[in-house]
Amino acid sequence: MKKIVLTGGGTAGHVYPALAVAEKLKEEYEIHFVGSNGMEKEILSKEKKITFHEISAAKLERKLTLKNLLIPIKLFKGVREAKKILRQIQPNVIFSKGGFVSLPTVIAGKKLGIPIISHESDLSFGLANKIILKKCDIMCCTFRETAKNKKCVFTGQPLREKVLKGSKLKILNCGDFDKSLANLLVIGGSLGAKFINEKVWENLDELTKKFNIVHIAGKQASQEIKHKNYLQVSYADNIGDYYAFADFAISRAGSGVINELLANKIPSLLIPLSKACSRGDQIQNAKLFSKLGIADMLEEEGFDKKKFFLKLDNLIKNSQKFENNMKNTQNFNSCDKIIEIIKKVEKKNPLS
Repeated sequence: MKKIVLTGGGTAGHVYPALAVAEKLKEEYEIHFVGSNGMEKEILSKEKKITFHEISAAKLERKLTLKNLLIPIKLFKGVREAKKILRQIQPNVIFSKGGFVSLPTVIAGKKLGIPIISHESDLSFGLANKIILKKCDIMCCTFRETAKNKKCVFTGQPLREKVLKGSKLKILNCGDFDKSLANLLVIGGSLGAKFINEKVWENLDELTKKFNIVHIAGKQASQEIKHKNYLQVSYADNIGDYYAFADFAISRAGSGVINELLANKIPSLLIPLSKACSRGDQIQNAKLFSKLGIADMLEEEGFDKKKFFLKLDNLIKNSQKFENNMKNTQNFNSCDKIIEIIKKVEKKNPLS
């Protein structure tokens, strides 16, 4: 049987798209995943048909810190570990989801002459994928606007089947909800979103007059709150059920979650991570979705309560317009396109 190595991690947004690709390949390939001792290790522990391999990885901190001085040392160690693992596996191809965790495996794979396909989820390249672009054979891109380099191909975002096949009833049965109200999903990403959490909690009395709310607050949420028409959970393995529940959503603007919301045709208010805490990729994603008329957006820096509720009222008032725009938007699920590329590129490998 042929073998493929997947790599990526740090957040669920770098892991779940790789697993979406793996779902389609499990009958044809022996699947391995190379990652760090982070969220990817926890997620992969539940995958029976994927072998996980741990390496060292170093993340660039976007502030002055002595930790950044250790990056070259950790990267060298990670490359050495990844090279040893790749020699043992002898994969036909590597699929990288990008991010700092994938960098050692891609560098090691390039040194060993293994074909490499990578994927960029956001509208602009992250630092790791800027480096990986020089090492890989093909870079798949979620957005057409990103695919400008000759190595780049527009594919869309890989989505897991379970994201599109949920049960609304499973979530309704978990909370004390008012059936006459619309359902609002609040989701801040795999690690939660402190800013969104605080704004929801501050305005919970008013919000629950408009909506039944399910709030995925993240594992690091500082408090647990019980309230009528409100259910708080720390993490959602069965995310498809939550999407099936939702009539509307408030979300960060990572490419993974916004494309899942798009695929489920859920009108959303996007509150992207601020530039003070990121490279601005979520702001770019949110602006594009707002321009396309498939979501509304509100930046942290311009946040005020009045504007927040006006945006939510706009979602309700224009829900049909948002849904129609989403129906007319290209299908962003890229699994089949990426698999076609993987099979084409792997033929360059003498082992194939």
